[in-house]
Amino acid sequence: MKLSIIIVNYNVKYFVHQCLDSIFRSDIEQKQVEVFVVDNASSDGSISYLKKHFPARQYPRLHLIANSRNVGFGRANNQALRRANGEYILFLNPDTLLHSETLSRCLEYADAHPQMGALGTMMLRADGSFAFESRRGLPTPWVAMCKMTGLSHLFPQSRTFGKYYMRYLDKEQPVEIDIISGAFFLARHSALNKTGGFDEDYFMYGEDVDLSYRLKQNGYENHYVPYPILHYKGESTHKNTFRYVHVFYNAMLIFFKKHFHTYYLGASIPIRMAIYFKAMLSLIYQQAKAFHKYLLPVKRYKKHKFIYVGSHREPVEEMAERWWLDLLHVEASQHIGPELLPDELLSRFGINDVYTHVVYDAQDFNYGEILDAFHQSRHHAHIGIYHPGENVLITASRVYEVTEE
Repeated sequence: MKLSIIIVNYNVKYFVHQCLDSIFRSDIEQKQVEVFVVDNASSDGSISYLKKHFPARQYPRLHLIANSRNVGFGRANNQALRRANGEYILFLNPDTLLHSETLSRCLEYADAHPQMGALGTMMLRADGSFAFESRRGLPTPWVAMCKMTGLSHLFPQSRTFGKYYMRYLDKEQPVEIDIISGAFFLARHSALNKTGGFDEDYFMYGEDVDLSYRLKQNGYENHYVPYPILHYKGESTHKNTFRYVHVFYNAMLIFFKKHFHTYYLGASIPIRMAIYFKAMLSLIYQQAKAFHKYLLPVKRYKKHKFIYVGSHREPVEEMAERWWLDLLHVEASQHIGPELLPDELLSRFGINDVYTHVVYDAQDFNYGEILDAFHQSRHHAHIGIYHPGENVLITASRVYEVTEE
């Protein structure tokens, strides 16, 4: 077995369905791939939904593991890791969408670099722009302080202050890096056998940092490659909530205590202060947002602009009517040519709204074409994908569906 893919799911059945679809439609030889989906006690019927749409007879290498409680990201991944047989292990988030060629190109790169312990790839936001989380430096006390104080944001191109996101590197070139994102973490199985899987002391956030660092401590290299995937996290994660602030910075404390224990006592105080400061700012932000809505209430039925490119016009128009969407239809052709790129479509219809979605039909186009179209754009529109078989339209901020009455 060449590759084992592990996905941890929690209440995102439509996203994980789309993620699996992109895996099974990729150009890698399917008999060389096995997939594990570990469900952390979802309440949205994820397991029954996946069994219906991916029947075992048709997908014998898809294994579903249903937990009775939410055991956390790291422990759930380790569950499947103990059963995996692949030469390589890919830890993959459910809210990702793979380019048709990404898996094969990543495996080809890994085979050519025997010292590589793990690699991460180019992640795109929902508008097709580059996600800075694709590459990160080791969060030493200095790097962490630059992140918390905002110096990394003020001087993103600086090798001194901006190492957290390493934005001074060319995103179109492969390069050795420190930290790989857990959203797409491709590791050599033999390296994981030597270093161990994810540290289960982290419930959420920080596991990828810890594992990346342990791989480097054991003499392996971590690499970044510019092969694109879509990651919806940048649009959907609520980073201004107290829970996010607390969990994220507490994970940083766990990392310091484990790997930089000589700095822990000195670093723990300012980090805890940062947690309380960030939490206070998040509360202020939430209150200001609520006050703004009270003073300037938006219209209850505000229409969103959608340009649908595909051949299933009637069900999409029915969905638009049900969800109050302002829909424009463009008939599909055999491929996404220049006339069907997001920028050209916005120009054709004279649309300047940055919240416009350009929706491509997943049955008419492959995922490689769709991601390439947004990656090449000026990022003035957000991606939408319509799945005619399920009559579901997926965007970063919302999933639209028409269920049977």
